[in-house]
Amino acid sequence: MRPTAQAKLGPVPAFKDLLETRQVAIYFGAVLFGAALACGLRGTAAWQPAIAPALALMLFLTFLQLPLASLGQALRARRFLATLLGVNFVAVPLLVALLLPLLPADPLLRLGVLLVLLCPCIDYVVTFAQMGRADARLLLAATPWLLLLQMALLPLFLALLLGEAAAGLVRPGPFVQAFVWLIAAPLALALACQRWAGARVNAALALLPVPATALVLLLVVASVLPQLGQAGPAAWRAVPVCGLFALLAPLLGWWLARRARLPVPAARAVAFSAGTRNSLVVLPLALAVPGALPLLPAVVVAQTLVELVAELVYIRWMPRLGRLGEPA
Repeated sequence: MRPTAQAKLGPVPAFKDLLETRQVAIYFGAVLFGAALACGLRGTAAWQPAIAPALALMLFLTFLQLPLASLGQALRARRFLATLLGVNFVAVPLLVALLLPLLPADPLLRLGVLLVLLCPCIDYVVTFAQMGRADARLLLAATPWLLLLQMALLPLFLALLLGEAAAGLVRPGPFVQAFVWLIAAPLALALACQRWAGARVNAALALLPVPATALVLLLVVASVLPQLGQAGPAAWRAVPVCGLFALLAPLLGWWLARRARLPVPAARAVAFSAGTRNSLVVLPLALAVPGALPLLPAVVVAQTLVELVAELVYIRWMPRLGRLGEPA
């Protein structure tokens, strides 16, 4: 997660803020550079084995920024937490179920879309929420709950929405192995660093999530693009559905949050969370699916690009929501 520093004391926090505020441009630049490398060099498909360690590093740095040792903080804002979890794990899955028939009947393509749209973001959503005048503090405190619940509920959602196809695609062995080594292990290491590493070490590592995420995007694009072939048009079929989700999900989150009588900044935070997904965090699970390459990584990257464009709209549009009811 890349939360903005509370106070700008010296060059390190200032550089961290610069990375966070420019992260959309950095990510698009990484994607373009990866595509240029794939077009200009031979053999970039052989970089695929580097994706897993890069993902593990990115997830460790992401988890390191989460308040993992203070899960109880979010429980103090019970109405906000109940609304946030209800939107992400009840309302959003229902919305995804309604959008699913718009996709072709290809089970692998549908699995890729479900993996990204069913999992709420736990990292850059906090930065974008703060930029969009949402209550980023409440959202930050709730991110560990979002992570734990999505990992627990994702197999259930996939079974409900894919039916028998889920059993053939999501095999327990590779799925569990990817979860243990690329999610659980970095999570445990991040918790250990939070408890026992010094403040200077953690502050230095806090500069790295954005570059690490850019590295993952570069490697995925550079290694997948040469293999895309006939899977390219299929991956592009997911883009309209992801765009429609990016339009409807924050509106749904905002409406339900206001029905729950949350304050305007808290309601904006729910809207940001509803529209922002955990694409790169679930990429290890996508890569564990038999026959995942190249379609599933392409779907993940396509959804990420749609979402980054949507975030630029959100940070300009969200502050207008409930402006009249917002305290000065």
